[in-house]
Amino acid sequence: MWKIPTVDIAHTDYWVIMGGNPQASGGSLLASPDQLAQIDGIKARGGQVIVIDPRRTITADHASEWLPIVPGTDAAFLLAMCNVIFSEGLFSLGNVEGLVEGVEQVREACADFTPERVADFCRIPADTIRRIARDLANAERGGLYGRIGLCNQEFGTLASWLVDVVNIIAGQFDKSGGMLFGKPAAKPITWVPDTKIMGEPEFGRWRSRVRGAPEILGQVPCSCLAEEIATPGKGQIKALINIAANPALSVPDSQNLEDALPLLDCLIAIDCYMNETTRFAHVLLPGPSPLESPHFDELMWAWSIGSASKWSDQLFDTGEDYVPEWEILARLGWLCAGKKDADFDFEALDDGWFTTMCQMYGRDPETTLPLYDHGGPERMIDLQLRMGPWGDRYGEDPDGLNLQKVKDAVHGVDLGPMVPNRVPEVIGTPSGKIELAPEYILSDLPRLKKALDRDPDAYVLVSRRNIKSKNTWMHNIKVLVKAGNRCTLIVHPDDASELGLTEGASARVTSEAGSIEVPVEISDEMMRGVVSLPHGWGHDKAGTRLSVAREHAGVNSNLLAPGHFVDQLSGNQAVNGIPVEVVPA
Repeated sequence: MWKIPTVDIAHTDYWVIMGGNPQASGGSLLASPDQLAQIDGIKARGGQVIVIDPRRTITADHASEWLPIVPGTDAAFLLAMCNVIFSEGLFSLGNVEGLVEGVEQVREACADFTPERVADFCRIPADTIRRIARDLANAERGGLYGRIGLCNQEFGTLASWLVDVVNIIAGQFDKSGGMLFGKPAAKPITWVPDTKIMGEPEFGRWRSRVRGAPEILGQVPCSCLAEEIATPGKGQIKALINIAANPALSVPDSQNLEDALPLLDCLIAIDCYMNETTRFAHVLLPGPSPLESPHFDELMWAWSIGSASKWSDQLFDTGEDYVPEWEILARLGWLCAGKKDADFDFEALDDGWFTTMCQMYGRDPETTLPLYDHGGPERMIDLQLRMGPWGDRYGEDPDGLNLQKVKDAVHGVDLGPMVPNRVPEVIGTPSGKIELAPEYILSDLPRLKKALDRDPDAYVLVSRRNIKSKNTWMHNIKVLVKAGNRCTLIVHPDDASELGLTEGASARVTSEAGSIEVPVEISDEMMRGVVSLPHGWGHDKAGTRLSVAREHAGVNSNLLAPGHFVDQLSGNQAVNGIPVEVVPA
């Protein structure tokens, strides 16, 4: 899990960005400093950057070319690229030759998705699709990068899968300047064990109680939560633990969940804020702020263009009543296991978990536990570093890393750039190869093929990022909201004229799920037929203690997201491509 390749932007000459906005995200699943400078650098050395997105973002303004695409049609576009690569003899596995299964299944799957077949659906000319496919396959160093715009749509799994497929069959996988894997110094626990040990992931083993939504990797869509709380009967959800989340704003059709949360017998929240969700909590446990906690990043290095390790001490001392989040969670886990608080034994719980980690990382717990005079997260991180690719392996390599060495390096330890030819090391499938065409994913192709023939919606809604915002989190900080109202509906000038909308006036946006009013911003950065509203706003609820956010409340875009409008393979909510009606308010 999270073994996700990312483009080697420091060396690439041809970068295709689909549904991503690195300027605002900082590089989602692509960790690199100053990505606009990276884009400028690619162009300066004679390369090209192509942004495919329904909105001309700041990232697109820096690119060589912007291609607007209809939201939700990315999978069809990518299948057409596959079609061109196969039909024009551009297919190459490059560095992963002999390490891939399922090529012929992909060749067959894309046969009907010619550029001419999908051009009207995507609103990208067939000749342009062919050009992008040819240029990527012919590039000496190229990569296709897809992000949240591809994930959060009705064909999100297909689109996300096809990003890897295109890179692989274009010969741009596991090579310098193409798609490479990050190499964290502390081996993430999400990487061990892998499917060689656990077997293939399973789907649909059970269904949700009310809707009958199929289970995906032990989960069902978050849009099921409200009905599972509100519907009486065996298995009804009566208690919920909410950790630093705000689902009353962030789940689809969120009014239903807001109505359901007060029905819970027990809602425990861990949060710094009393927000739109935690106002309903029976118990609110205030965890420390990030500035009161030490920090060691594990996950982000998994898709970083370089390897490094850095420890950051807490900035502010905490009071005597300070309880770290990990201790709060340990105690809650103890209670959820049916044990009494008076019997809480953190040392036993911590040692038990560390013993399991030792076994997962290939260490003997009996010889490892006595080496420490402390427990908690620092012991776990030390294990991960020592058993990682640069670790000292508990003395086997005296020059290797451990946590103390990382702490002593005030500015961190630089371990070099990404390197190619790592697929045999990284892939965790039972076959030891890239399994390119899982039947579970291929099963959604008939649904996409059927969508090619449906009538287009007059207007569809997409979300957008902003560099000063992160989901619902950052709106109670004055310096991040003082620049003015960012919660606006961006509309193309020709659409605004057709709809009778004016700059700064309000529009009413209505979907199958609900209706909201929002100020209009007119800009040719949008393609026609697509309107954009940011997510994470709607801070006007009674009972919260978000005084700054309330002054900049905005509207909640999730009120427009139908709970059933999901990517069927993953169950993930589709928030891009929602059909809407827009009129003057």
